[in-house]
Amino acid sequence: MESNAIANLSDLLDDNFSKSVELIYKSKGRVIITGIGKSAIIANKIVATLNSTGTPAVFMHAADAIHGDLGLILEDDVVVCISKSGNTPEIKVLVPLIKNGPNKMIAITGNTESFLGQNADFVLNTFVEKEACPNNLAPTTSTTAQLVMGDALAVCLLELRGFSSKDFAKYHPGGALGKKLYLRVSDISSVNLKPKVKKDTKIKDVIIEISEKMLGVTAVVENNKVIGIITDGDLRRMLSKTENFSKLTAKDIMGSNPKCIDNDAMAVDAMELMEVNDISQLLVEENGKYAGVVHLHDLIKEGIL
Repeated sequence: MESNAIANLSDLLDDNFSKSVELIYKSKGRVIITGIGKSAIIANKIVATLNSTGTPAVFMHAADAIHGDLGLILEDDVVVCISKSGNTPEIKVLVPLIKNGPNKMIAITGNTESFLGQNADFVLNTFVEKEACPNNLAPTTSTTAQLVMGDALAVCLLELRGFSSKDFAKYHPGGALGKKLYLRVSDISSVNLKPKVKKDTKIKDVIIEISEKMLGVTAVVENNKVIGIITDGDLRRMLSKTENFSKLTAKDIMGSNPKCIDNDAMAVDAMELMEVNDISQLLVEENGKYAGVVHLHDLIKEGIL
């Protein structure tokens, strides 16, 4: 039932929608979204979506608005009022107060002939034939339609603003999604020690280096450039094949084509490179010089998975 209602919303769209998008986009102020009851909860969600996609928005509860919160509306703000019926007592009190000011008002309502629908500058029709509730009472289908309409506004606005993945990361630095968009290899590898040996380093000292740095790997370097890699797996294979390794050096067991990644690369690219090659560590380079190690566990800890 709700999916059908969402599909039918497109048939209800008219130039009120495009004009509403244009009004908000050209506004120098914020979007003030108000409602009461379940519509207020939907209003809060739409506010959150707008704020996170580049359109400043503020929630104003309709009941609180007529008891002082109208003061948060500034001259250049656009007001969006959400109400299924458009005729609730609070809405009937609030709407004239907004209309008496300089602000434009957009209605999201399922009743375009209501008090709200008749007094708004633009009306977004969210009419639904029936609620999903078997008694046709609890706001279910109607609130879904309101939310979808709010999402449609937000998406159109972010496209108009050219809102990019970098912008998204700026507003979501604490979440896993944001980290995938802004976290770089250097942010992770910088906290690790930098295991390295020379090609003529004795195996005993290679083992000590890998053990002390606790990353399960060491780079083999020459003039601070990576020429090879030795993992703890390489050591285990050597020990299973060789009883006397006292004369062996790093060059005897190193892999000569290690997987490396640039210090400035995105952490998510490091994860992808590890997955493709079925490895747990990458050597990090900066301007062609050895810069450290990034480990799979570091990426998992940061939520890059």
